[in-house]
Amino acid sequence: MAKPITVTVITGSATRPSRTLGLASVVTGRLHAEGFVVHVLHVRDLPAEALLHARFDDPQIKTAVALVADADGIVVASPVYKAAYSGVLKSFLDLLPQFGLRGKTVLPLLTGGSIAHVLALDYALRPVLQSLDPRLVVSGLFVLDKLIELGEGGVVKLDSEIAPRLEAITKTFIDAIERLPAASEVPGN
Repeated sequence: MAKPITVTVITGSATRPSRTLGLASVVTGRLHAEGFVVHVLHVRDLPAEALLHARFDDPQIKTAVALVADADGIVVASPVYKAAYSGVLKSFLDLLPQFGLRGKTVLPLLTGGSIAHVLALDYALRPVLQSLDPRLVVSGLFVLDKLIELGEGGVVKLDSEIAPRLEAITKTFIDAIERLPAASEVPGN
């Protein structure tokens, strides 16, 4: 029996609830529906002192890094602040080993208040993800905050323009994970 495919969803939003978390929850739901084992890692819930002081030996940091190491796919979702992804996300990514994404398929997702922030996907987040040596970083998606509606009880409604784009990118991510060997089968892991 084949090992189930595992995906870790990393959220870099400093607030809860947030539109970024809403967007990540839509992708998480889709992954669950496809039968993936999904772990959600909210970086904001990690101990701030351990993040800021790079305490690699902190038990919660170790657990978080292990969730990334053990995953076949990684979804990284963050709001855009000052033309880049969140600082809390950067703090966590800095704690990953040099080749912390080796053999993994990665889906980057960003949310922001202005279309002027769309370049943060390819000029801020993608280079950092690429530096961690993933097998593949699929085309990501930048979504304007106003196109994500948070309802009662955590219900997320996406604008009719964004919903099919998110579905297409999520499908590309799923197809890429299923085509590639599991991260554990890649030499060097």
